[in-house]
Amino acid sequence: MKNYIKKLLPLLFLFLAPICSKAQLTDTSDLTKVGDTAPTFDFDIAKDKKASLNDYKGKIIMINFFATWCPPCALELPRVQKEIWEKYKDNPKFALLIFGRDEGWDKMLPFKEKNKYTFLMLPDVGKKIYSKYATQYIPRNVLIDENGKIIYQSMGYSEEEFNSMVKLIAKKLK
Repeated sequence: MKNYIKKLLPLLFLFLAPICSKAQLTDTSDLTKVGDTAPTFDFDIAKDKKASLNDYKGKIIMINFFATWCPPCALELPRVQKEIWEKYKDNPKFALLIFGRDEGWDKMLPFKEKNKYTFLMLPDVGKKIYSKYATQYIPRNVLIDENGKIIYQSMGYSEEEFNSMVKLIAKKLK
């Protein structure tokens, strides 16, 4: 019976993840909107080093909020790695900040290593950063332009939404 359940879990995951992510797209839990000045915040960039969103002014900034347990996030993050990070990591006009909503270094570092992600994965214990942008639901992406204005926001994961974001990043970094 255990083997049967083990075989069924991945299928259940594949079936439910798109449904859950599409359901999230209709919620109105955004605290910010396109055109707003992005809320600023300080954060830990390493276990013993602080940074501020203001440190990235003048760049196109992509903020991603996720959780290690989130099925739609598990679909989105490999695409972030492949289609965004690997393409723009050396571009001095781009910054990628990925925050584990309500998760600390103890979860971020093993999750990053296990999945072989090469981008920074940063903790957001207590949802201190997330709560400046939204009240619920992940994954979430926010694009901020060189002047600190929000130019794009998404909630949940869908291929179409992600493709739109990738196109906008490419256009802004031309």
